[in-house]
Amino acid sequence: MRFSQTAVLSSICRDSFWEFVKELWDTVVPEKPHFNWHMEYICDVMQEGAERVFRGKPKLEDVVINISPGTSKSTICSILFPVWTWTRMPQARHICGSYSFPLACDLGRKSRDVAVSEKYKTLFPEIILREDQNTKHYFQNTLGGTRYSVGVNGSVTGMHAHFINIDDPLDPNQAASDADRKAANNWLKETLPSRKVDKAVSLTTLIMQRLHQDDPTALFLSRGHCRHVCLPAEDSDYINPPELKDMYVNGLMDPVRLSRQVLQEYMANGEYIYSAQFRQQPVPPGGGQFKVQYVKWGHPPTRFKKLVRGWDKAATQDGGDYTVGVLLGMDYEDRIWVLDVKRFRADSGERERIIKRTAQLDGSGVLVGIEQGSGDGGKDSALNTVKNLFGFHVKTWKVAKAGNKEQRAELFSVSVNEGNVWIPQKLRMAGDWIGWAKEYLEELRYFPHSKYDDQVDASSTACHFLGKRRKRVGGMW
Repeated sequence: MRFSQTAVLSSICRDSFWEFVKELWDTVVPEKPHFNWHMEYICDVMQEGAERVFRGKPKLEDVVINISPGTSKSTICSILFPVWTWTRMPQARHICGSYSFPLACDLGRKSRDVAVSEKYKTLFPEIILREDQNTKHYFQNTLGGTRYSVGVNGSVTGMHAHFINIDDPLDPNQAASDADRKAANNWLKETLPSRKVDKAVSLTTLIMQRLHQDDPTALFLSRGHCRHVCLPAEDSDYINPPELKDMYVNGLMDPVRLSRQVLQEYMANGEYIYSAQFRQQPVPPGGGQFKVQYVKWGHPPTRFKKLVRGWDKAATQDGGDYTVGVLLGMDYEDRIWVLDVKRFRADSGERERIIKRTAQLDGSGVLVGIEQGSGDGGKDSALNTVKNLFGFHVKTWKVAKAGNKEQRAELFSVSVNEGNVWIPQKLRMAGDWIGWAKEYLEELRYFPHSKYDDQVDASSTACHFLGKRRKRVGGMW
């Protein structure tokens, strides 16, 4: 039996999403294509997840893809993928989200343009868009398939999908905003999971650049059961899966579109932005304000010139910021040791009890430094702690006069960056940090763009008092 050339091409495109992308590319992008290896790899990842949906089998994992801008991620995942699934599963329903509704609608319009193109209709004549539901943000085919576009925090009431595709849920210009990140994460965590046709089968794909330690990628990866693809523009240890390093040419993922010259131009916009969007690490390679690679480890001395426990207080019991107390010691070689970190969430009453119990365990030879915020509330909170610690040596630091958090952290960060900060060797094992040191140094590494900054604030307070002279009175400090 002989088949027409059109029937053969149609069959090839149904069976392979990558072949579909190459064949339908010109319905989206008029310029001559440059098909780099990563595009085929992403297509294969998307198809592997989709095949289980087509067969109604429970998914093995959701998909998270971190990749630089300008690499055709939206064309592949948001524009071409939905209308390709219809060639295999005409009734497939899609929810496609982006950080803004106009952006989501624009991607939806382009996806609809593919479905009404002469090439698509010739290859897949059975896929016909309904005239009564055919807008750029929401269109359907006559066999039950839909594509619905929504901006982050937009309404998806009444919508259920076999495929949820989230493309850039955060605007890079707003990623530093705690409120915007929290809103995006809450929407992804609380709203979208209930919008699946079958929670065991429906596939969620998140594709974005890493923009912050606490961005949606971090949310998805923290939940587990995710296939994580990370493709930095330059060769690095963050490539995932690691074997894809072999695909990089002269250390570049895409040497044509993201050449050294192009990357240098992007780097001129700032190291933080470049590191997030192109290295897929929301902190420069050498660290942010703190160069934690210079932190040393060893056996702390038995006697110290000075010991200070600095506190940064929070009044939250469930969620929110932490109360943190960092114990710093200066030895007789003027080295600074981070000896202990107390980190917890508690209401104000329990918080004060823990602070007092910690002071008792530290002993009277340890100065207690308390951060005093601005306004009457900050003053009253600090005074309450001073009263609670009657009998101990307590000092308050009016941080409003010391500048912002970065400025207050300057003294401690200089010590870290000069290699003068040490941590007990017992917290270093097999070349990695363990215990409280792991989270502590992680926060320092990302600061000032870290998810939390309480440990930095407490360290800044302790270091502030560690650097101040104390008068000797009657043989006691």
